[in-house]
Amino acid sequence: EVQLVESGGGLVQAGGSLRLSCAASGFIFDDYAIAWFRQAPGKEREGISCIRSTDGDTYYAPSMKGRFTISKDNAETTLYLQMNSLKPEDTGVYYCAADGREQTLRNGRSEYWGQGTQVTVSP
Repeated sequence: EVQLVESGGGLVQAGGSLRLSCAASGFIFDDYAIAWFRQAPGKEREGISCIRSTDGDTYYAPSMKGRFTISKDNAETTLYLQMNSLKPEDTGVYYCAADGREQTLRNGRSEYWGQGTQVTVSP
C-alpha cells in the first residue's frame, strides 16, 4: 500500500528552524514528483514546493521562496522540507504529496497525500 508519513513538526519560536520529513513507501519513489503543501488555520491549502522526478529540479511557489528548501533522498525514499527563520504565519498543518506528473502538483492536486504534521510558530 502507498504510505506518506510526515514527521518533524512541533512548536518553535519565531526565528527558529524545523526540518520536516516525509517517509514514502508503496510506490517507485524516484519516478514520482513529490511536494509539500500547508494549510493555515482558517485558510485554504497552499502549495509550498515540489521536486521533479526526472532531474531533481525544484519549484517554489513565489511566496515561499527564500526560507524553505525542499530535498529528497531516493535511497531512503524520504522527502524533506528545511524551514528557517520561521514566522507565526507559517503555523499550520504541513502535508507531503506524490504524483506521477509534476504539473499535477503544480496545479494543487496529487494522487497521494500524507496525513500531515502540525507546525506551530510562537511569536
